[in-house]
Amino acid sequence: MYKCSEITEKLARGIDASLKRVDCRVVDLLRTARAEETNRRAVWALDQILENDEIAERTDSYPCQDTGVAMLFVTVGTDARFDGDLAAALEEGVRRGYAQARKSIAHPLTRINTQDNTPAVIYYDAVSGDGLKVTFLAKGAGSENMGGVRMLTPSKGRQGIIDAVVNIVGEAGANPCPPILLGVGIGGTMDKACVLSKRALLRPCGEQHPDPLVASLEADILSAVNALGIGAQGLGGNHTALACAAEIFPTHIGMLPVAVTVQCHSVRHTEIDFSR
Repeated sequence: MYKCSEITEKLARGIDASLKRVDCRVVDLLRTARAEETNRRAVWALDQILENDEIAERTDSYPCQDTGVAMLFVTVGTDARFDGDLAAALEEGVRRGYAQARKSIAHPLTRINTQDNTPAVIYYDAVSGDGLKVTFLAKGAGSENMGGVRMLTPSKGRQGIIDAVVNIVGEAGANPCPPILLGVGIGGTMDKACVLSKRALLRPCGEQHPDPLVASLEADILSAVNALGIGAQGLGGNHTALACAAEIFPTHIGMLPVAVTVQCHSVRHTEIDFSR
């Protein structure tokens, strides 16, 4: 039996801590990009980013003023039992986790702020067993605004997927604060592809897809995007994107949906396994 009060408390602590620390794998990718970069202006920009992230971690501060939309990916066992309302416990965890952070959630029409960064965007997956795992992702607006969906015909094929991603990133330019990370969802329906593109970003940054076919596509997308030359903060150079992660799902014979989620380099997320 899971205690909802403990779920709230643990989630709040995890959110608060993760908002103040850029994923260490991304910091490593930034350092590698800095070492490889040949553009003088891009080197300067990467130095500023790395210094910012180091100061944030050292002073327990927010590396970016945009603490984003709280996204929760919840994997829950069909045998799991709770002493209260799981959804309410998760929302309260977000509310408390953002107690000191910027509140950015507003009604889409009136633009009136909810004042506590709820409601969160929550996706649930039911699995066998009695486990409970929650992955939190802080999704900033600047990069989220630059994502896109392309409903391709199957004849566009592999190259069409690459071209679609390159087109979306090219249109975004410097707006999402590159170097960026790319989540690409391929297949399903339009909405499914979008969720896949978000889930792709939950994979450890820089880790290849286990399917060699997908891993090869990820590598080619990354290479094509970096060939755009947008570079760090739009100042030019070799590193427009640090990594590309793709997820796939079977689709209709008449469709080839491709969704791209653009994530800025200020990657803040955490995974909490409540069953441990």
